[in-house]
Amino acid sequence: MRAVIPVAGVGTRLRPFTYSLPKVLLNVAGKPILGHILDALIEQNINKATIITGYMGELVKDFVLKKYSSMEFSFVEQHERLGLGHAIWTGRNTYQKDEPLFIILGDTIFDVDLSVIRNSNNSLIGVKTVDDPRRFGVVLTDEQGKIIKLIEKPETPISNLAIVGLYYIKNSELISNCLQELIDKDIRTRGEYQLTDALQLMLEKCETFETFPVDGWYDCGKPETLLSTNRFLLDKKPQYEAMEDTIIIPPVYISKNATVKRSVIGPYTSIADGAEVKDSVIRNSIISYNSCVYSSLLDESIIGNDADVKGNFHKLNVGDSSQISEA
Repeated sequence: MRAVIPVAGVGTRLRPFTYSLPKVLLNVAGKPILGHILDALIEQNINKATIITGYMGELVKDFVLKKYSSMEFSFVEQHERLGLGHAIWTGRNTYQKDEPLFIILGDTIFDVDLSVIRNSNNSLIGVKTVDDPRRFGVVLTDEQGKIIKLIEKPETPISNLAIVGLYYIKNSELISNCLQELIDKDIRTRGEYQLTDALQLMLEKCETFETFPVDGWYDCGKPETLLSTNRFLLDKKPQYEAMEDTIIIPPVYISKNATVKRSVIGPYTSIADGAEVKDSVIRNSIISYNSCVYSSLLDESIIGNDADVKGNFHKLNVGDSSQISEA
C-alpha cells in the first residue's frame, strides 16, 4: 500500500504563519502536522508515500528526507492548484497499477484504527456524521452500507455523512483513468477538478465503495482548529519533566531542548525545541521552534518560529521571526 499526501496548499487562513512555512510544517504538540501524519502511517506499517508538493515544497521535502529516512518517498510538484483531484492526478506516475492507495489530506490529523482497511476487499471512504454537510463532500449509502452516490459540497444535502479526507482506493488503475477523464473532458466542480467527482465516476464504472467511521478527525486549517488539535494530541500523549522553579499544569508538551524558568505552563500548552520561556504564564497555546517568551501572560496564542515576545499580553498570533515588546 502507498500513501498519497497532497500538501500543495498555501494555507491563507493560517497567515501570518504560512508566509514563511507551508502549513503542514506548522508546529502542533511538539512536531509539524506532517510529522504526526507520517508517524501514524509508520505505526500502520505503511512505508511508501507520494507527497504532492507546491507552496514552499523544498521545505517539505527537506523535512521529510531528514526526519523519515526509513520511508520510501516520491515527490511530485503540483504547478497549478486546480483541486484535490488534480493533485492526485499529478502523482499518477509514482505508483503501480496494482498498488492500493491510501489518500490522506496533509492538514488532517486522524485517530482511527486502519486495520479495517487491510481487512477490506473493497475501496473505502472515511466518513463522519456532521450537522451541516454543505461544507463537505458527502456520501449516500444503501441499506447494506455500500456507497451509491458521492457529491461535492451539495447545496441541498442528500446525506449527513461527510467525507473527512481519508480514502482507501483498492483499484489504483481505475482512479487514474477516472482522473484522466476529468482532465480530458475538463469536468470541474466549483472551478476545480474534484477527487469526489473521480470517485463518482469509479462508482459508475462498477467499483464498490464502503464507508468506515472516523470519529477522531482533526483539521489544522485555521488558528482555532490548530489549537483544538493541539489539545487533542496533548490529551493523548503529554510529554514533560518536572522543573524546580516552574509550575506545570498538564497536559502539556515541553521539549527536552526547551528552556523554561519561573513560569506557569498549562494546561494544553506546547513548547517546541529551542524555545525559551521565562517569567510567564502560558495556557492553551503553541510556542514554536527557537522562540523566546519573557514576562508574558498568554492564552489561546500561537507564537511562530524564532519569534521574540516580551510584555504582558493575553492573546497573540505572532508569525515567524517577529518581535513583540511592551512599550
